[in-house]
Amino acid sequence: MIQVKEFMLLFRFEPTNQQPTPAQLQEMHKQWGEFIGNIAMQGKLVSTYQLGFEGMQILADYTTKEGIQIAEGHTLSGNMVLRADSLEVAAELAKKCPILFMGGTVEVRSLIPMN
Repeated sequence: MIQVKEFMLLFRFEPTNQQPTPAQLQEMHKQWGEFIGNIAMQGKLVSTYQLGFEGMQILADYTTKEGIQIAEGHTLSGNMVLRADSLEVAAELAKKCPILFMGGTVEVRSLIPMN
């Protein structure tokens, strides 16, 4: 029997000052709804969150820095936790993520329960 595990998908993209048109926003919402809905209909969705652009970073010396981290031109835009039989199955599900069509990336990571 295969034990189902949980995986986190981390969505990253390159922020830009160019705002999408209302039609582009509507299409993006549709694509994300279909992507998330498809995973939910399979009973594999645990949770998902879109991240805002307001944030603060806490550094190792306990100082704070306003804003979000942008590394190599990309920032974290959201995440999803899903159930899958393997990392490979989770990666196949991630290949349908709309962020890829926007030039972004998806990182698939296994989750380790904290007991």
